[in-house]
Amino acid sequence: MSVLLSVVVPTWRRPALLARCLQALLAQTLQPSLYEIVVADDAPEEAVRELVERLRTRARCELPRCELRYVPVRETQGAAGARNAGWRAARGEIVAFTDDDTIPDRDWLLAGLRALAGGASAVTGRVEMPLPPRPTDYEKDAAGLTRAEFVTANCFVRRDVLERIGGFDERFTSAWREDSDLHFRLLEAGCRIEHAPDALVVHPVREAGFGVSLMQQRKVVFDALLYRKHPRLYRQRIRRVPPIEYYVAAASVLVAALAAAAGRPRAALVALAPWLLVTLYLMFRRLQGTTHSPRHVAEMAITSATIPLASVFWRSVASVRHRVLFL
Repeated sequence: MSVLLSVVVPTWRRPALLARCLQALLAQTLQPSLYEIVVADDAPEEAVRELVERLRTRARCELPRCELRYVPVRETQGAAGARNAGWRAARGEIVAFTDDDTIPDRDWLLAGLRALAGGASAVTGRVEMPLPPRPTDYEKDAAGLTRAEFVTANCFVRRDVLERIGGFDERFTSAWREDSDLHFRLLEAGCRIEHAPDALVVHPVREAGFGVSLMQQRKVVFDALLYRKHPRLYRQRIRRVPPIEYYVAAASVLVAALAAAAGRPRAALVALAPWLLVTLYLMFRRLQGTTHSPRHVAEMAITSATIPLASVFWRSVASVRHRVLFL
């Protein structure tokens, strides 16, 4: 039986969060016969398959409910590959994408379809990320998703458009910038993209360990790939200028290390001054509007001192890997 819309949910070893998302999708106000849910499991495991089967059985016993399907993804690794497997297995002429850790509003699908009714090729909805009064730097940074132009946590794309542009680029093996790449390719193909503020998903911030911002610097490798593919759009819509302060800090540490190796400790200390200034600048900037708990302040001090070095390192790796000068 054909359906109008397919919801694709990529997942990776988060059955508890996935269950919460699927419950919200099964409770949509859109007529159940009009949509299906496709779970694309990027690390096929029995717990996720059993969850989908259990919810499918319950849905069939509580008619009317939409169809719920499980698609194991063994050929690729990453959200982009999982989304491709999901939409290619889907039957709807419209494909809605969300993440396994979101909570779609009851009217999400209905609002998305209404926005597409005017003839747009794609629609991006609204994302809300509830934060405490004094969030951590990580939480504040994650909430930037709510201001993004186009995110796969909440978007609708016509299937024929996905087929025309080839879906997602599976070289984006991490959940980072693959949505921007899809957005840019839609723009370059002349597709009309509408914003649907009534199509809402709530995206709670997941917990993260100490120093997570330092670990996230490796994601810059995918920024480089995005820049190589779309240099003009990257500079216009992602980052206009390189992080010059990071290079200043890295050069400062390098010169200090060379001076110390040459037996000139005083020169080494003087050379470290720019790095210290950049560290203090980053630390105080990241503490603005965030919690000042001792643990968080310590984390900001440590990571502000090391993020510039890690960023420059991964930018160098990215430049070599993707054969592009990415500053």
